[in-house]
Amino acid sequence: MLVINGKSFGSRLMVGTGKYADFKVQKEAVAASGSEILTFSVARMHVADASQPNFLEEIDVGRYSLLPNTAGAKTAEEAVRIAKLARSSGLCDMIKVEVIGCQKTLLPDPIETLRASEELVKEGFTVLPYTSDDVLLARRLEEVGVHAVMPGASPIGSGQGIVNPLSLRLIIEQASVPVIIDAGLGSPADVVEAMELGADGVLLNTAIAGADDPVKMARAMALATEAGRLGFEAGRIAKKPYATASSPQEGLG
Repeated sequence: MLVINGKSFGSRLMVGTGKYADFKVQKEAVAASGSEILTFSVARMHVADASQPNFLEEIDVGRYSLLPNTAGAKTAEEAVRIAKLARSSGLCDMIKVEVIGCQKTLLPDPIETLRASEELVKEGFTVLPYTSDDVLLARRLEEVGVHAVMPGASPIGSGQGIVNPLSLRLIIEQASVPVIIDAGLGSPADVVEAMELGADGVLLNTAIAGADDPVKMARAMALATEAGRLGFEAGRIAKKPYATASSPQEGLG
């Protein structure tokens, strides 16, 4: 069970709603994922202009917890403004703080992310910041009161998988809030690796929406999330340099 700020979720897989070929595929993929938390860009929703397209129009949003993100923000002030806009529209159960500091790599700005997160916690939001895999930054974010941290596995949309498992493991070991691996995961194998590290959940968008069959991939990611978590909880055997017989010669009574 994933618990964020006192709210429980049966699925540890969060999914994005962008980049799908059409609304029908989006709806079917979201359903196949089994996710209970959907994220979307507030900027893409045009929440202040009802004449613009609604990218969630085919989805029964009442069945999900919504996690709007502040994509497009380059400063803490912009992120806070976008978050307040989302809340005023009624489409905000939580907020994913996303302050991009480099348009080439799309890596988050650590200082502006920290500033925005601290302000939004004070404003009463349930705050989930997207961060780099910086162990100390994750700790600082937790100290200002965020409700989860979301370190990236690799650059957004790259599909490179986890490039620095050591840093993610250290973040997970030290965190007392949920750790959601975000960005860069490209395959079910990547998701299993993240969950076996001990992550509390993963967030996916491009890996599903960009697949040849998004609906089938969404189902695969759901199974991978569950399998990885079960593997983590079960505890894998230790790796050994030499073979060990599978049929023991003693201890059978």
